[in-house]
Amino acid sequence: MAKHAVLRSRHKGLIISLLLMVALPVLLTSLYLVVLAKPQYASETGFVVRQDESVSAGQMLGGLSQVLGTPSASNSDLLFEFIQSQEIVRRIDAELDLVGHYTQFWPLDPVYSIPPDVTIEKLSRFWRQMTRITYDKSSGVIMVEVRARDADMAQRIAREIVAQSEAMINTLNAQARRDSIANAEADLEQALTDLRSAREALVAFQARTQILDPQADIQGRMGVVANLQQQLAQAMVDLDLLLQATDASDPRVRQLDRRIRAIEERIAGERASYSSNGTAQDDDSYPSLLATYEGLRVDVQFAEEIYHVSLTALNQARAAAERQQLYLATFIAPTAAETDEYPRKLLLVALTAFFGLLAWSVGALVYYSLRDRG
Repeated sequence: MAKHAVLRSRHKGLIISLLLMVALPVLLTSLYLVVLAKPQYASETGFVVRQDESVSAGQMLGGLSQVLGTPSASNSDLLFEFIQSQEIVRRIDAELDLVGHYTQFWPLDPVYSIPPDVTIEKLSRFWRQMTRITYDKSSGVIMVEVRARDADMAQRIAREIVAQSEAMINTLNAQARRDSIANAEADLEQALTDLRSAREALVAFQARTQILDPQADIQGRMGVVANLQQQLAQAMVDLDLLLQATDASDPRVRQLDRRIRAIEERIAGERASYSSNGTAQDDDSYPSLLATYEGLRVDVQFAEEIYHVSLTALNQARAAAERQQLYLATFIAPTAAETDEYPRKLLLVALTAFFGLLAWSVGALVYYSLRDRG
């Protein structure tokens, strides 16, 4: 014969603990949700930050977008953090009186209400409790759900979130415009200073050497040598013809001989001048002068290119300042709720029962484990 089960003290303790840890919290939660908790209406909205994708003339000129710079941080990330910040809570409270709305049922509904003397820190925490924000980093889509005591207030708060988000985007635009124009103007001023310095250095070189263009000067001297060589060849031909008709004692022969020697000396002198510019102000060789001149000329050309690029960048920055680069695209307008979906009573009661039962089970297992070892 099997013995009848006897209800021992430990069994009574388990039953009492089950009532205290599971049944009582479920009962209290149910009573609170049914009797004290006031209905809440939800309004939903969705938006995304977009950037003007039109191709500008500066970008078509070959990479001016890199000169102007692009934002390194995602604007959607900034907006996501802004919606959860104290700043937007302060602004919306100033516009819609959040404190007055959420203190209507204080202290009857302490979980879903706030006291009238609430601080901005506690109001911000309550704000994050009454708003659900989801953000998809891959697409930049931000979804916001706002809960309030009535449907109209929930929709007004959602609209104000959109308005404040647009204001924040406009602030980012204005700051980006100011920074872009200021940076472009600074770059242009530096480019103009560099261009002036390069041109002044070139003019100083020309004044010092008294040569506007060493290449043109060399070409002129080479022309002189070529002319002298033609005269030398003609004089030598005349001398050969004269020697065929007379002897070396003829005065005309001596005269042509002196002419030939004079032309040869002149040619030698001109060729020797290639290694020196022949000016009293500078004794540098022509190769050195050419190297210096080419370096200065390249500096001027480079400074001119930088100046033109900087000028174009400034025009591009000013053109970009005339249109809105970032804008808030609202693809779900703030909705107007028809039924109170919050608080979700069945879900909250079920969660209370689940976690209570889980805690009771863990406690019971720990108790029996210690009892068996003891």
